[in-house]
Amino acid sequence: MITIITGTNRKNSKSKQIASHVYGLLVEKSNEEVQFLALEDLPADFIQPDMYESSNQHPDIRQLQETYMIPAQKFIFVVPEYNGGIPGILKVFIDACSIYQYKETFHGDKKAGIIGVSSGRSGTLRGMDYMTGFLNYLKIHVMPNRLPISLIDEILPDDELTHEKTIELLDQFTDQFLAF
Repeated sequence: MITIITGTNRKNSKSKQIASHVYGLLVEKSNEEVQFLALEDLPADFIQPDMYESSNQHPDIRQLQETYMIPAQKFIFVVPEYNGGIPGILKVFIDACSIYQYKETFHGDKKAGIIGVSSGRSGTLRGMDYMTGFLNYLKIHVMPNRLPISLIDEILPDDELTHEKTIELLDQFTDQFLAF
């Protein structure tokens, strides 16, 4: 199973639009089950002081973990750049999933691909480096060819992906990811 995760809880984000395009490509190209987790659907009240104790894990987080994280063998993270890094909500979500069935969630031969989305020119390069580090720490193998998408406001001006080069790069990325 492949789980695509948008790395922000911002409603109707550009990252979600890119992730939706990737979802369509994977469904078309793969015989594997593909799931889509938009962090905008996280429960608003899951962050609390006792959240790092298994007995206090928010029930909705546990359900998301059991549905999207534990059964997945591959992940694609579509992550926007926030303040030179990644959105804190993505890291908090990963941390919240680390208190329950840690090894089942992260260990094994799990793999990840990372797509960075930025309105600037960097395409979230620093954020993708940071993510690679903590995903490797969690024993998730990260595909070396990470895809930075820069100038997203020019690529998705009307919330419709029509930029031919980006469409081509996403197509190549999904082929490489499926072979990874």
